[in-house]
Amino acid sequence: MSVSVVLGAQWGDEGKGKIIDLIARDYDVIARFSGGNNAGHTVINEFGTFFFHLMPSGMFNLNTKNIIGNGVVIDPKILTEEINSLVKSGIDIKGRFLISDKSHLILPYHIDIDHLVEKSRGKDSIGTTGRGVGPAYADKAARIGIRAGDFLNYKIDDSYIIDRIKQAVKHANFIIEAYGGKSHKVSDILEYCYKYFEFLNEYVGSVELQTQSALENGKKILAEGAQGSLLDLDHGTYPFVTSSNSSIGGVQTGLGVNPFQIESVIGIYKAYTSRVGSGPFPSEIEGVVANNLREIAHEYGTTTGRPRRLGWFDAVAGKYSAKINGFNSWILTRLDCLDNINELNIVDYYEYMGQKIDYIPSDISSLEKCKPVLKSFQPWNKSTYGCTKLKDLPYEARKYIEFIENYINVPLKIISTGPKRDEAIFIDWYRFKLF
Repeated sequence: MSVSVVLGAQWGDEGKGKIIDLIARDYDVIARFSGGNNAGHTVINEFGTFFFHLMPSGMFNLNTKNIIGNGVVIDPKILTEEINSLVKSGIDIKGRFLISDKSHLILPYHIDIDHLVEKSRGKDSIGTTGRGVGPAYADKAARIGIRAGDFLNYKIDDSYIIDRIKQAVKHANFIIEAYGGKSHKVSDILEYCYKYFEFLNEYVGSVELQTQSALENGKKILAEGAQGSLLDLDHGTYPFVTSSNSSIGGVQTGLGVNPFQIESVIGIYKAYTSRVGSGPFPSEIEGVVANNLREIAHEYGTTTGRPRRLGWFDAVAGKYSAKINGFNSWILTRLDCLDNINELNIVDYYEYMGQKIDYIPSDISSLEKCKPVLKSFQPWNKSTYGCTKLKDLPYEARKYIEFIENYINVPLKIISTGPKRDEAIFIDWYRFKLF
């Protein structure tokens, strides 16, 4: 029995969707454990191109079961749309997909609250996706949230769910009206929920029972992270973070596995860094280099469409992620996007108040004062696109990768060299160390 975990090691958008789709064939169960439809995982394979916000990225490996854990907040409308898109593409999900009955729901009033609160912040906005994720988690913590399992028996007796929604809508309207928004009707919310759970209820059940049964029977589970570790609610650049635990701790609370069942933790790093929304970003670059890279790599949010902020690879932040998550191995993505970039740097350390530091300060005011000290690398100006063998990589690209590996002190497992499933290099660690 074993659980492996794939986590974003930066500020999200590291390419987790492609990697999960690539390695899912080695696992029996793929499970999302955190976040909501603020995530955007892109999968490109023989079935086409798919943008998943909620569905696990292992749906195309037909021998795997896919699970949405209790730590995920679900927009029933978005989830229904994603299921329908899979079915229309010929993907049979019957018996292969399960939604935790303990997953909390994103409802229309959550989306309204998200927009109203973010607008009220003005220039101090967080930069949320506006999908209602934060307010849904807030309701969960306030113990007035609505869960998927609440609708399992609504056709027999709906008195419980009516009472729950009355309480939730009353609370939501109090906030909405305080910000000058339009209140919601209980009847409208009930109708909305009944509409979608007429369809979704067949997929709702106990994730804990499923995962523990799978492990007891020798099955392998891959836990799929959302967002990145530097956006973790507790360990990220707070308050410019997501509303859930996107680092290793979220696996246990959001999936119902215990720490002794986790066998390996895999970190995904992009060959450079990106960030969506506000918040400190020490390695950020602007101007011609950033604009060129953005167009080459199509660095626009899968969920929001917003242009992503771009930066050099931040080795300080990368090492921090490796330590807090306990990475056993790591995967590098988007290497090919640097093929025609004529200037290459990696953040070696920060300079803070005249001192050299190799850690991320916990308070934002200090982090904003950190100046990145860069180590320059020779551009390779040769194509790595689609490479499947390490020997085919330019020497300069391998030196760039070697520096990162030595810095974070974790063995490299895979190098992704393109968006498609088979565009990747699987690493012989010992051979790689000797080049």
